[in-house]
Amino acid sequence: MPLVDLKQKLAWLMTLPAETEWLEFKEAKSNFDFRQLGKYFSALSNEANLKNEKNAWLIFGIQDNPRKIIGTTYRTSRTDLDSLKSEIANKTSGRVTFIEIHELNLPEGRVIMFEIPPAPLSMPVAWDGHYYGRDGQTLCPLNIQELA
Repeated sequence: MPLVDLKQKLAWLMTLPAETEWLEFKEAKSNFDFRQLGKYFSALSNEANLKNEKNAWLIFGIQDNPRKIIGTTYRTSRTDLDSLKSEIANKTSGRVTFIEIHELNLPEGRVIMFEIPPAPLSMPVAWDGHYYGRDGQTLCPLNIQELA
C-alpha cells in the first residue's frame, strides 16, 4: 500500500468514534507482550471475517482515549519487526500471519499498522490452540455461535 494511502487509512481509522471488533489501537510505547499480540491477531482476524471486512488493524503508537498519535519504539529494527510474520505464523492455526506490517514515521511519532487478514470462511484462526474474538472492545474467547 503506498505511503499516501496508508496515511489516509490511518487518518480515517482515527476518525471512527470507537474501536471496533476489527480495529484496535495500542500505545505500546516501548514494548508489547507477544502472547497478547497473538491473542489480538486471532481475535481481529476472526472478527474481520464475521463482519465481512477486507482486513483488520492493530495499530501501535496511538493513544485511544483521547485518540492521538504518541509514537512507539516497539521493535525499531525493520528486521525484528518483519520477523513477527514468522513468529505469529508459528503459533496460529493454518500458519496465518500479517498481510503486511506498515511502519509510518510521522511528525508526531512512529506508528506501526499491522494489517491482519480475515479468517478463512468456516475456519477461525486460533492462537496457541485457542480461538479469540471480541465483545465490543473487549478481548475474549470466541463464543460457540461465532465458532460455528
